[in-house]
Amino acid sequence: MIAVPSDIMSRFQILLDRKPVPKQFQAHYKKWIRYYWDFCQKYDPIFKPESLHLFLDKLRQKKQTEFQIQQASDAISLYSEMVKENIPFAAAKKIPKKTTNDAKRHFTASVPSRLNAVQDNSSEYSRPSLPHATIASASSRNLKTAKAPTETGQEVDQESSEQKTALKAVERKTQPRQTGANWKAAFDGLRDEIKVRHYSPKTLKSYTGWLRRFQAFTKSKPSETLSDTDIKDFLTFLAVKKDVAASTQNQAFNALLFFFRHVLKKEPGEIKDAVRAKRKPYMPVVLSRQEIDMVLQHLSQPYGLIVKLLYGCGLRLFECLKLRISSFDLYGGMLTIHDGKGGKDRTVPLPETIIPEIRKQFETVAGLHEKDMKANFAGAFLIGQLDKKYKNAAKEYVWQWSFPAFALTTVKDTGEKKRYHIHERHVQRAIKEAVGNAKLYKRVTAHTFRHSFATHLLQANYDIRTIQDLLGHSDIRTTMIYTHVIKSMPAKEVKSPLDFDVE
Repeated sequence: MIAVPSDIMSRFQILLDRKPVPKQFQAHYKKWIRYYWDFCQKYDPIFKPESLHLFLDKLRQKKQTEFQIQQASDAISLYSEMVKENIPFAAAKKIPKKTTNDAKRHFTASVPSRLNAVQDNSSEYSRPSLPHATIASASSRNLKTAKAPTETGQEVDQESSEQKTALKAVERKTQPRQTGANWKAAFDGLRDEIKVRHYSPKTLKSYTGWLRRFQAFTKSKPSETLSDTDIKDFLTFLAVKKDVAASTQNQAFNALLFFFRHVLKKEPGEIKDAVRAKRKPYMPVVLSRQEIDMVLQHLSQPYGLIVKLLYGCGLRLFECLKLRISSFDLYGGMLTIHDGKGGKDRTVPLPETIIPEIRKQFETVAGLHEKDMKANFAGAFLIGQLDKKYKNAAKEYVWQWSFPAFALTTVKDTGEKKRYHIHERHVQRAIKEAVGNAKLYKRVTAHTFRHSFATHLLQANYDIRTIQDLLGHSDIRTTMIYTHVIKSMPAKEVKSPLDFDVE
């Protein structure tokens, strides 16, 4: 390799210190100047202004990284700046003998003007005023060991480990974080968007759980850099690696779609075309009337009354536990469900056979409420802002839970003691124990009694639209699932409408 005159390198070193270029990069800058000198004196394009462009193209042919190419461009731009400042150019008397006399004369006369031309007309490559651009640009480039673009194609020695370590340290400080970002704003935004739409706390819990799993899958990638590819990869991971059910995968899909649209405020590209697992037809477990009586025989109060309401009114478990004293119209025989699934209200008829049990439960609630008031407790929990709108409502009897919890709960902010309704887990545990004692070999849950309610009404030839209203289904297709549970009437027993008895 043709050596650069020592006085040129000395002046270039002064320029590097003056900028200043960090010590760990100065050796690399001087190395690129040596390569550029070697290139210019060996190839014909030495005499053309675009020599810098050709040199950078040569580096690309040698498969140098973009970071190294940019660093070489910055180094040559600094050399151009040194020449432009009229620092004596002593290359003429120290050019190696290999170069012809014509090449010497042309090189010494044209290098300053060529470099100035490159600097003035090629802003894409020359950045003399930004010597640190090389450091900042390292964040998105793959750093590899520089190799000399020699005519024979031989590789130069690798950079020292100390230089690599220093380079990586600078890169870590300047590049944007690709993982480990703080997702607090994302979770806060998800909570706010769900609450502003008055979705249920269960929806918030479910969506937050999926967002937390998605965060772990992406290794806390900055939320602003998330794309539809991340979601597709996550859904594939759930289906292939975790082998989740179709309903679970679709729930994750809905949670992330909500997060992208309402929190990140962007449509996630082609995610709408992502493959979604098809749910298999679900056949609900249904108990016969005799099996339900067998379960009720092994339930004590208040669990027996809760199960009778689940079956007798077709309630969901959380709808039953959220009932208050004011929800019952014992004289009219009607029950009003407030804030059911989807925030909807509906009314259902009360079974006449359990009205005496309801009255007895009300007496139990009244006695417990009287004790709470004497102990100066703060009453029952109210939803939303009702406790602020109606200051004394929490202590009124009509707002008490129909199935109050056994223990009081301390409000964190005020320190007051209030009573919540009985926990779902207690009911579920009681039902499981009763089913086991009844020797029923079916997978029975609290929701099984709601399934049994709808199926038995269908068997009694009730209109499916009526059953849809009683269950609170938004879509008739949800109610239609119960038509697959009851036995179909054989064709030979089907009668023509003309044969029906006329009343």
